[in-house]
Amino acid sequence: MRNVVFSILFLMLAACAPRGAMVIVPPEAAEGPISTVFVGTTRAIEESGVFGSGRSEEMSFARYDVAIPPQREVGEIKYPALGRPNATTDFLTTVQRIYSAETDFRHDLRTALDQNGREAIIFVHGFNNTFTEGLYRIAQLRHDLEVPGVALHYSWPSAAEPLGYVYDRDSVMFARTGLEVLIRETVAAGATRIILVAHSMGSFLSMEALRDIVRQNGRVMPQIRGVVLISPDIDVEVFRMQARDIGALPQPFLIFGSDRDRVLRLSAMITGQQGRLGSLDNVEQISDLQVTYLDVGAFAKGAGHFVPGTSPALIRLLGRIGDVDQAFGNDAAGRAGLLPGVLLTARSATRIILTPVAEITGDVLN
Repeated sequence: MRNVVFSILFLMLAACAPRGAMVIVPPEAAEGPISTVFVGTTRAIEESGVFGSGRSEEMSFARYDVAIPPQREVGEIKYPALGRPNATTDFLTTVQRIYSAETDFRHDLRTALDQNGREAIIFVHGFNNTFTEGLYRIAQLRHDLEVPGVALHYSWPSAAEPLGYVYDRDSVMFARTGLEVLIRETVAAGATRIILVAHSMGSFLSMEALRDIVRQNGRVMPQIRGVVLISPDIDVEVFRMQARDIGALPQPFLIFGSDRDRVLRLSAMITGQQGRLGSLDNVEQISDLQVTYLDVGAFAKGAGHFVPGTSPALIRLLGRIGDVDQAFGNDAAGRAGLLPGVLLTARSATRIILTPVAEITGDVLN
């Protein structure tokens, strides 16, 4: 009964939270750096010109320039108050281009890829997201993590409602082909290195798209050089079957999870399936797969469902992920001091626990 009450209260609070809305301003009215995001979406466009929660069988392509405000905390996204945008504190859109022809999208994407080493990162949002929330999240991540390459966002038709879980699960199945199309468009535009990053329910969608690619091609295309699943809302047994169908998983294959994730607890209650991939307390069920599970529970606050993108400490840590690679390449034993203020412990072949032992800064601790 206590868990049911908690879940109901969680839903009520989520339903009352204000949602992010897009405000478009002239480029000269914005402050701070611009983060450009190319978009593929199967959302239906509304009369207002913004992509909504309805489904569209026709794929749409677009490009957005998002101004990152200069006065903000790392990991923070602030939306404008109704009719009162503040360029110093709010995320704002300065350019919106919805392409009428797929060839125009591919041309602009090719130009951007040529200017950025032909690297691309494709982000897939999760459950209960508006179009703008997903768009601004990848703009924020690209800026805060200083991600190289071209940013792309696949926006599938989420109801953007806390009670829309079933609608969103159906939308994920509806939207699988769209993600595959965006991946293929990115390759056709000249990308030689693609990292696929998915959050929550978007992780299930991404695994299904990779599975469909393998069914058609016989393997995942070699341009996909890594996969990152953040708080994946996938039943563990289903994930195992998806991984088996995919075969050789793209490497690296990283999973960020936490057994403190309240949203995944709620998902488990709704689905009646306790084993969610993003909330494992051990990795025995996936220890035979070539994946790395990064346990970020110690950094979790609030619902704990998007820790890598909202925790300033983890964002700084991820900005130095190369140090982790090098350290574990030489010695997989757990030790402190590999990164400032972080204890990394390899508990098995696939699990790394990140534990803050001091405030993380850009300086090495003495």
